[in-house]
Amino acid sequence: MKRFFPLVFILTSVMQAQTLKSPNGKITVTFSAKEQLTYEVRFENKVVVDVSRLGFKLKDIGDFSSGFRVVGESRSSENTTWQPVLGEVSNIVNSYNEVIFNLLRDSDKRQLNIHFRAFDEGIAFRYEFPKQSNLNYFVVSEELTAFQLTEDYKAFWIPADFDSQEYVYNETPISKIDVDNLNLNNGIGMKSIATRYGVQSPLMLKSTTGLYVNIFEAAVVNYPVMHLAVDPKSYLFSALLAPNPLGEKAYLQAPYNTPWRTVMISKDARDIVGSKMILNLNEPSKIKETSWIKPMKYVGVWWEMHVGKSTWDYAGSQNAQNTGKELIASGKHGATTQNVKRYIDFAATHGFDGVLVEGWNTGWEDWFGNWKEDVFDFVTPYPDFDIKEITEYAKSKNVKMIMHHETSGSVANYERRLDRAFAFMKKYGYGAVKTGYVGRIIPRGEFHDGQTMLNHFNWVAERAAEQKIMVNSHESTRPTGYHRTYPNYIAAEAARGNEFNAWSSGNPPMHETILPFTRLLGGPMDYTPGIFEIKMSAFDPAKKEQVHTTLAKQLALYVTLYSPLQMAADLPENYERHLDAFQFIKDVAADWQDTKYLEAEPGDYLTVARKDKLSERWFLGAITDENARKTEISLDFLTPGVKYKATVYEDGKAAHWEKNPKSYAIKTIQVTSKSKLQLHLAEGGGAAVSIVPIP
Repeated sequence: MKRFFPLVFILTSVMQAQTLKSPNGKITVTFSAKEQLTYEVRFENKVVVDVSRLGFKLKDIGDFSSGFRVVGESRSSENTTWQPVLGEVSNIVNSYNEVIFNLLRDSDKRQLNIHFRAFDEGIAFRYEFPKQSNLNYFVVSEELTAFQLTEDYKAFWIPADFDSQEYVYNETPISKIDVDNLNLNNGIGMKSIATRYGVQSPLMLKSTTGLYVNIFEAAVVNYPVMHLAVDPKSYLFSALLAPNPLGEKAYLQAPYNTPWRTVMISKDARDIVGSKMILNLNEPSKIKETSWIKPMKYVGVWWEMHVGKSTWDYAGSQNAQNTGKELIASGKHGATTQNVKRYIDFAATHGFDGVLVEGWNTGWEDWFGNWKEDVFDFVTPYPDFDIKEITEYAKSKNVKMIMHHETSGSVANYERRLDRAFAFMKKYGYGAVKTGYVGRIIPRGEFHDGQTMLNHFNWVAERAAEQKIMVNSHESTRPTGYHRTYPNYIAAEAARGNEFNAWSSGNPPMHETILPFTRLLGGPMDYTPGIFEIKMSAFDPAKKEQVHTTLAKQLALYVTLYSPLQMAADLPENYERHLDAFQFIKDVAADWQDTKYLEAEPGDYLTVARKDKLSERWFLGAITDENARKTEISLDFLTPGVKYKATVYEDGKAAHWEKNPKSYAIKTIQVTSKSKLQLHLAEGGGAAVSIVPIP
């Protein structure tokens, strides 16, 4: 419930130090309007964020960060529980103290509110522009929000690129952040790096004394996502926003609330990775009836294109670009009626919910890199893809089809055709869509991370909700908890996914141990795990690329990387050669009633246990970086007095992510809540465990 403090306290506190404490009293945020708007954050009375600037530069107004005085404040607290439609837990506790400072600038009579919330795991604040006579429409030229850290934290960072998050993470002190020192030949098709000294948020940090800090944001609506400019010498981070073609950051109208800026702080990394603060800062679901929003496990015509077995386009290798000639089948097209039926059969045999098909529609011969307006129409199949026959076949097998809409970055074209594309989906029974935004954005001059595109990604989810369609976006802005408000926004990519292992330098073994502390704080990720044929030389002897994990770690990722949308990404024939290991992918749930983060260290390791929402089954995943690891896991989260069968899928004795990645072993043991599980993780390895009550 929300509780408001008495008015007498509110009035007297205006004259005193303006501080706010977390419910457990460990975190304190102090606000000041003296001369300039600033704040400071302490953890256990130690300064974590030193006095830092707040405010804006507004077009035609200029400075909007000084000259204000506090003319009122209101304080309240909340301790409630709510239930997500899909999630890591069935119930989420939302507990915080809050204060809203009402500010007035005497020089021009303009108003601004600053809203702080203090949770046990961190603080959040946002700017609120109330409705007022002399500030209606306005333009943000620059946001001045800063985060002044006090020491040279170890940082887990990727460059501030306004068009892509698909980078390998760097692990350096703040003082060593420098994009010029990176090898950026990493498989990314396009780059829009904002500055030499810039990083993306969420930014994960660790002090030499073991304090974990994370800088992020929540509930980004009608605003660019926040990157961070950094001064490596002073450890100062400042808000860095993608501009529009005119160089402005955001066009707004009062009343308007900005996204929340967040700082998480803890001595235990598990508190960061397990936090629900970002979700709690978003608005409740705007979809009243949500029974159609369901978790999905799927297979699809996708990985075979990445490994070179087939192509997205009908003609093959984009060999009909701009010719205007009739397309001639190359014989390598993946999205054929016969091939799709094979995937449907596989899904039906092994109990998967859906099948994704990429490359089903015309346009792939002339799409990549041309910055072309009208590439796809989203309703015209290639001649060898009989959508009616496939729909009927899938229905007969009780398998759902997942639509694919690659926009080629031509967002204007997609928006013009969206209603017709969704109607086409509904006609053929598609209840979910994977969207893609590869390439430079049209309208030209817009960035993926700017206000226009952020609005587009949110709008597609809203429009899809009207048609009861679930959305999985790729190459989008990274999520900030908006899936609480629109839970049909079931997943997103927005980071360097598993596909990069097929045709680039790949993702190093530590990559998956960092994602839960960064990208996944904002929402579930469609990482596409489950690759069993690790080395790409199996498809082409000349290829040197490979997945940088063991096979057992690929199983563990289904637990450690949360998503209610999980793909068994490899080819059916590769699973058929390892049906014993494939059993874990078939068994593992995708929606949870409880989650326990048992061990966590960014860049090193992560161990997670999750309880299936629909049963008493538990699943455990443990992963490590390039270093082998032995660990003992207490199973005290199990129900006392109940016996369980634990099936352990682990690295073989000689397993190694590079030298021997497919070596694994499976064993079955009986356990109880008093048991301890001994796990050995190979270099780049992992372990996956299913724990089922014994009747």
